[in-house]
Amino acid sequence: MIFFAWLPYFFLLFSEKNLSDNDFDTVVRLDNPSFEGTSQDATTPVGWISCGENSTPDILPGFWGVYTAASDGNTYIGLITREDGTWEAIGQRLRKPLKADECYNFSIDLARSSSYADYNTPVKLRIWGGSKRCSKDQILAESPIIKHNAWKTYNFEINPTKDYNFFLLEAQCASGIYFSYKGNLLIDNCSIFKKCPRASL
Repeated sequence: MIFFAWLPYFFLLFSEKNLSDNDFDTVVRLDNPSFEGTSQDATTPVGWISCGENSTPDILPGFWGVYTAASDGNTYIGLITREDGTWEAIGQRLRKPLKADECYNFSIDLARSSSYADYNTPVKLRIWGGSKRCSKDQILAESPIIKHNAWKTYNFEINPTKDYNFFLLEAQCASGIYFSYKGNLLIDNCSIFKKCPRASL
């Protein structure tokens, strides 16, 4: 009688284990995907590292005239580009790699601030995969130029050609322009990397 009373719990635990194993096989997660932290200028959120020359990302809102509310949680990251040809980037080592020849669905929320201490021109996001800290081995995705001030979710299909242990986000000026300029990009709410559904035969 006691055994049968425990049967529902046994099946529940068994099902949860299967879901967990399936999740482990198909998902890559980021640490601190919504850039949560205390709003500060020239500061990198926990779980992330600053990448690139003169790269000093800001945890927003509350600095440089940026007061847009976060799209998820309380804070987000701001990256800029500069007239001297430098730009800001942020990255992290993944807990498990994005695998070569796999397809992943990934989304991220992007916006632009019309007031960011004169760094106000629209820029784009470039997403890189790398084999080591801050390396840029393959462009995995690129957004259009972000002109809107309201948050918008962008969905990408990512196809690594090698195994990548490092993931990097950088702000970049518009393509086809032969001079650098002062721009900004607001980033929030990174999704998991989930393997694309396989087409049925």
